[in-house]
Amino acid sequence: MRPPGFWQTGGLLSDALAPLGAFTAALTARRVARPGWRAPIPVICVGNAVVGGTGKTPIVLDLAARLTARGIAVHCLTRGYGGAARGITRVDPRHHTSPEVGDEALLLADTAPTWAGADRAAAARAAVAAGAQALLMDDGLQNPTLEKTASLLVIDGATGFGNGRLLPAGPLREPVARAAARCRAAIMIGADQTGAAAALPANLPILQATLAPGPDMLAQAGRIVLAFAGIARPRKFFATLEQAGMVLAECRSFADHHSYTARELASLRFRAAALGAPLVTTWKDFVRIPPADRGGIMPLSARLTWEREAAVDALLSSLMPSLHNAIN
Repeated sequence: MRPPGFWQTGGLLSDALAPLGAFTAALTARRVARPGWRAPIPVICVGNAVVGGTGKTPIVLDLAARLTARGIAVHCLTRGYGGAARGITRVDPRHHTSPEVGDEALLLADTAPTWAGADRAAAARAAVAAGAQALLMDDGLQNPTLEKTASLLVIDGATGFGNGRLLPAGPLREPVARAAARCRAAIMIGADQTGAAAALPANLPILQATLAPGPDMLAQAGRIVLAFAGIARPRKFFATLEQAGMVLAECRSFADHHSYTARELASLRFRAAALGAPLVTTWKDFVRIPPADRGGIMPLSARLTWEREAAVDALLSSLMPSLHNAIN
C-alpha cells in the first residue's frame, strides 16, 4: 500500500484519527519496555520512527562494508518483509527468491551473511553460532526481542516525520522523542526539507547522507528510458535518474514491495517498445522479478555518500572496544 496523503499534510481525517495515536504510543511503549536477549557481540540497529521506507537498507549496506573492511565478521538481520519463509533463514541469493525471503534480504546477502526472520533474537543466536562478530539490524528499533548496543535513527529529509502524528493519524510508530532517546545518532538522508531536525534532542548527533547516482546510472547519461519502481518513494528514484542525466520518457509507480505479474511486465515491455526506450528499475525491484522475466530490464543503483566520512568512522570507532572484545 501507499501511505495516505494526510500522513504528510494533515487535514480533517488526520484530526479525526488523532486521538487513536495515544493507543499507538502506549502499545509501542509497552512493547519496547520488554527485556530482550543480550547477544555476546555488538548489535547495531538501523531503524526509524515512521512507517515506510526512509533509506535504512542503503545505510546497512554501507555500514556492513565498513565493518568488513575493518576485519569484523558482520552479519545482517532483517525481518524478511514480503517473504513467505517461516522461522529463521540464512539467505542464499543463489537459491532463495524474493517471495521466499523478501527483497531487502537478497540485497543484504550480496554484501554480508544475512538472516531473515521475524524473531530477531532467534536470528541473532543463529548468526552468533555461525561465527558473527557483530550484527547489523535492518529495521527493528521498536522490536524488543534483541537488546541493541547502539541504534541509529534514519530520517528521510524530504518527508521527515510527516505530519508529526502517530498511527493511524500520521506515519509515526512512536513519539519522535521516545525513539530518539534510544538512539546513539540520527542519520538524515537528503536535505532536511521539513525541519525534522528540530524535533530531535539537541544533544543527538546528526549525520548527513545523500543518495546520489551510482556509476551504473551515470554510465546511462543521455539515454531516454522508461522507469518503473515499487518502493516507498518511487519519485526519489526517478529524480536520481534525472540527476544522472537520463531522460525519462515515462515513469510508472507501484506499491512498496510490489510483486510484479507477468501481465504487468508484458505491459511495461510493450510500452517501452512503443517509446523506443529501455526499461530501468531499482535493484530492489529487480530482485522481486522472477529470473526468467528479467530480460530487457536494466537495474540501476544509487550510491550513498556521507557529508562527513570522518563522522561515520568516528561513530564506528566509538563502538570498537565492544567490537574488539567480540573478536578477541
